[in-house]
Amino acid sequence: MKIVDDFLAQDDFYELQTFMVGPEPGHTRVRGGSCPWYYNSIIDSVDDVDKFQFTHLFYTDWVPISSSMKILNPILIKIDPIKLWRIKANLLTRTSNIVENEFHQDAGEHEKLSKQWTTAIFYMNTNNGYTEFEDGTKVESVANRIVIFPTNTKHRGTSCTDERTRVVINFNYLIKNEIVSA
Repeated sequence: MKIVDDFLAQDDFYELQTFMVGPEPGHTRVRGGSCPWYYNSIIDSVDDVDKFQFTHLFYTDWVPISSSMKILNPILIKIDPIKLWRIKANLLTRTSNIVENEFHQDAGEHEKLSKQWTTAIFYMNTNNGYTEFEDGTKVESVANRIVIFPTNTKHRGTSCTDERTRVVINFNYLIKNEIVSA
């Protein structure tokens, strides 16, 4: 696992943050548009009717589907993938108590991906939510932080209680030193 703070240059981060969550309080400069968010009634289980999130799919099943893909170029240049499987942004709204979601591994339904690919979580805003790994490691939500780990690593996200939203972007990708066997 690798954690990097101040991952993007400040101007690149501000442009992406403004697109994803709006300008920070006190900032009058606004660049770009506004990310379209889509209601998703399921986080862990269809039976859990009290959990929901908003998502934006940039890339899924090896195909770009968002017209806003270029906003991610500063991140993509730095992680340098040779192949993308999925890029998905998650927006969770504030809850009165921290709600921990279930442990999972990205691409669990694709065994090759889960064993040989990489996942990165990029944090758009600072809040008291976190990403927890099955070994007990917790990575706090800090704006412009990225955590990078093998896709088959079980982890879970949480809500937050101190901000209106918790926003992350998840990347699932293949890097140059990974080899997928046929």
